[in-house]
Amino acid sequence: MKVCVGLAIPYLLQPIFFPMGESKTPLFSRVSFKANVWIAIFSFIGNYWYTHYFYTVLKAGYTFPSWRFNNIPIPLFFATHFYFMTYHTFSNIILRKIETTFEKTWARRIFFWAVVFAFAYFTAFMETLTISKFPYYGFEDKDMAYKLGSAFYGIYFIVSFPMFYRVDEGRFAGKYDLHRTVIEAFGAGMIVLCLLDLVRLWLGVTFEMPGWF
Repeated sequence: MKVCVGLAIPYLLQPIFFPMGESKTPLFSRVSFKANVWIAIFSFIGNYWYTHYFYTVLKAGYTFPSWRFNNIPIPLFFATHFYFMTYHTFSNIILRKIETTFEKTWARRIFFWAVVFAFAYFTAFMETLTISKFPYYGFEDKDMAYKLGSAFYGIYFIVSFPMFYRVDEGRFAGKYDLHRTVIEAFGAGMIVLCLLDLVRLWLGVTFEMPGWF
């Protein structure tokens, strides 16, 4: 809990105490604050709902003793905030580079989405690979986890990378208040949930959410 909260705290406190170029902007209007709110909502949904798809479809599990909420170790809600803020910061840099380097054509649009898909899978695969050494998280079939699991996890980012990028970025600059940020974060969460469930149905797996602890 100390480690995971410690990882998330710098992101959570930055908009308040270290706003950098946004010091004269009201707190709720700061892009950094809205980014934290967006990721906090999306990562909460990811832990509360999506982790159960990993439990059910990929037969994954956490074995370390922990306080739990909906059978998800509570420290992971904070760890996910750190990870997702990092991933989406890099995705924003990449997508911004594409939009500011190339002219607005169909070729750029195709390239944009190809990069979204590639970076989503890369991000998911690398996290799956690096966490494989963690002794308290495992799968019944590691080979399936690397291949199918990475694609399954990559669904999160195929949706979230381009939707998070919209928050006051490019042609959307100045158009995102906190209300719109919250609504779109929940919208992104629902899109991912539907896609995960379609994969579950295609695989013919029965979904289970077996309690709180």
